[in-house]
Amino acid sequence: MTNFPVSVDETVELLRAGNYITDRSLATTLYLALKLKKPLFLEGEAGVGKTEIANVLSRTLGRRLERLQCYEGLDVSSAVYEWNYAAQMIEIRISEAEGVQDRDRLASDVFSSRFLIKRPLLRALEADTAGAPVLLIDELDRTDEPFEAFLLEILADFQITVPEIGTIKAKEPPIVIITSNRTREIHDALKRRCYYHWIDFPDADRERRIVSLKVPGCSERLARELVGFVQELRKTDIFKVPGVAETIEWADALMQLNAMTLSANMIDDTLGVILKYQDDIQKIRGSEAAEILKRVNAEIARAG
Repeated sequence: MTNFPVSVDETVELLRAGNYITDRSLATTLYLALKLKKPLFLEGEAGVGKTEIANVLSRTLGRRLERLQCYEGLDVSSAVYEWNYAAQMIEIRISEAEGVQDRDRLASDVFSSRFLIKRPLLRALEADTAGAPVLLIDELDRTDEPFEAFLLEILADFQITVPEIGTIKAKEPPIVIITSNRTREIHDALKRRCYYHWIDFPDADRERRIVSLKVPGCSERLARELVGFVQELRKTDIFKVPGVAETIEWADALMQLNAMTLSANMIDDTLGVILKYQDDIQKIRGSEAAEILKRVNAEIARAG
């Protein structure tokens, strides 16, 4: 287990050790969240590295990761706990066969912790020799508002009430990372319990450093070209602009094709790596891609 960083600079280095390059603003917010044991609420476009923060913290701090992937209709049985009804019925049948008549005792037996199936939110409250786990509540905006209300008890007191057993409270609060792609607004009551940070697309210099770190075989020339191309794409009027994750995937794909530099034909052949909608691909492919690449190469030439 690694101790929490004791400064913003150490937080930057902690993330760097997990191959995550950040700006100082995010590192400062994360440092404060860790030090003051507050949940961290991260918003931003898909693919900018929100989820990866939790993965990096789990690896670099040596903590268990509990991930709750949110979706419409998510309920308590999937997020918190449910009873193992099949095992309970078997226990009841065995007790009946053995002639057990004490109903109170039977009820306490079948509603004990050994029949409780723990889901991510409940597991995140359990003590661990490595320290409190990292709890990732991913894409909260995909859930319904009633589920948000349920989260308030957990984020306020780090406890969950199971009616048949009682209240389960964490001895040490988990490290909570909540992400949202902002497909809808999250209620203020939940946001007030968190520190907040918007993760934006990185500038070209930081994105090149990310590519160099994640795809070490990528040449400097190719990294500058593909990052410049993606940066230009984000300025165009397309339905879904590529995130950093797509930039990394594109660099990796181009390496598999033994590309040393970008060409208009290579871009046309691999646009499906960074663009996920046919309308966007049709709009960029051909003359538009060639024109963007021309501007990128002109900028590289001016920068030397």
